[in-house]
Amino acid sequence: MTAPLERPAFYALAGGGWRDLVTLLHPPYTAWHVAYVALGAAVASHFSLGRMGAALAAFALAVGIGAHALDELHGRPLGTALSSRTLVALGAIGIGGATAIGIVGIITISATLIPFVLAGAFLAVAYNLELFGGRFHSDLWFALAWGGLPALTGFWVCALRFEATGLIIAAACTALSLAQRRLSTPVRELRRRTASVQGTQRLLDGRAVELTAARLAQPLDGALRMLSLAIVLLAAGAVALRV
Repeated sequence: MTAPLERPAFYALAGGGWRDLVTLLHPPYTAWHVAYVALGAAVASHFSLGRMGAALAAFALAVGIGAHALDELHGRPLGTALSSRTLVALGAIGIGGATAIGIVGIITISATLIPFVLAGAFLAVAYNLELFGGRFHSDLWFALAWGGLPALTGFWVCALRFEATGLIIAAACTALSLAQRRLSTPVRELRRRTASVQGTQRLLDGRAVELTAARLAQPLDGALRMLSLAIVLLAAGAVALRV
């Protein structure tokens, strides 16, 4: 029988002070999901670096700060020492700041951005606080909110019209986010809800391998690390072609 893993995520720092704030941002995942905005913008027939930059800033605030603060407020999955007041303030700053950027975009670019702004603000709150009985807190809604919506928003803010490429990239980012959940859900269970692991893996050559929480988590965490890096590099390469 082996002891549980000490930290709630592979990127979590030792608890306390500024380290809790860094952990709260989920840096690899925030970069991953914000990169979807850039991928969407990069496939649009009309590319605007300024519009993409504003959309990137909005999702960095909404996802990186706002959504993650509300998620920690609801259940303390990361076990930070941040006060509820601090988390509420961070949630308001993140989602409020993103909404403000969206309103500026509606005024200066197009009123067609209204559905994107409303959907983003609603899902950031409803998903992370598990409102409506948790109806919006599922793998599919995670993938749509943090995969499909960022990609489609990045595309739309540049193209301002429907194009097949925008729908395809949004579908691809939704699928990637579902794949992320297939990896992150079991590793979160190992790190946050497992008291101990017991067992032995017997190989065909006769060797016996002790099962531990660290051994089970290693390939899942490793895949998530590489995917978070790959998506960011892919987005950077796609944008570089358009600049």
